Amino acid sequence: MNATPAAIAAAVTFVWLGMVLAISFLEAPLKFRAPGVTIPIGLGIGRLVFRALNAVEALLAVVVIAAVAVGGPTMTVGVSCAVTALLLVVQLAAVRPALNRRSDRVLAGETLPRSRTHLVYVACEVAKVAALLTLGISTLAA
Repeated sequence: MNATPAAIAAAVTFVWLGMVLAISFLEAPLKFRAPGVTIPIGLGIGRLVFRALNAVEALLAVVVIAAVAVGGPTMTVGVSCAVTALLLVVQLAAVRPALNRRSDRVLAGETLPRSRTHLVYVACEVAKVAALLTLGISTLAA
């Protein structure tokens, strides 16, 4: 891969990775442990935070895809870029809307059992972390 696009793709990938790790695996679970944070308050905060995170992720994905596309990617870089983008699309197009519908119901006062859809989102986040690590490392090595 060409040096400048590889450097841009690697830098943006690691910023993206840091954001996902900080929000999804640190902020999200901790907010519900803070004193006075109820489920509705936590859901409201979470929706705002994840809406912002996902918007930034979409922008970062565009930058990474563009850098990879012009950089002459290796097979590993190309595949890991595609997998990362696909996971983000699945989260944004399929999983987040379902979670939003569920949180609307909870915020309206319904009591619901734990959500399996949330576990799907977490599984996508774990897979996305692995894909971002692969993408970042393979871009640096290219």
